[in-house]
Amino acid sequence: MDRTALEKYIRNNYGTEPDHPWIKYPNYGVFRHSSNKKWFAVIMDVPKVKLGLQGEEVLQVVNFKCDPILIGSLLGEKGFFPAYHMSKASWITVALDGSVADDKMKLLLDMSFEATAPKTHKK
Repeated sequence: MDRTALEKYIRNNYGTEPDHPWIKYPNYGVFRHSSNKKWFAVIMDVPKVKLGLQGEEVLQVVNFKCDPILIGSLLGEKGFFPAYHMSKASWITVALDGSVADDKMKLLLDMSFEATAPKTHKK
């Protein structure tokens, strides 16, 4: 899945638009819950070298909130990296270059959305 397809999926399924909080990085997009403003996806352009890859090219990536146990297993797969500029214990970076199956990307997005959703309190 590429950036355009991911953004379209988020708009269609979660009804939210990205905001761009950093003047220095206008292409970085943050998707938030409308009620609590918590982030559930952050799309960025990151130099490959910052992810431990060879080359100076830029790679489009997305950060998702993720279960720490799942992070450990995903990091062994192609297209997954320790979270870039987020807590590596609870976030993961995923390449938007087609190396990760669309279904897996959607599952991680759904999990991130749920993990950051407003908590419901029982009375």
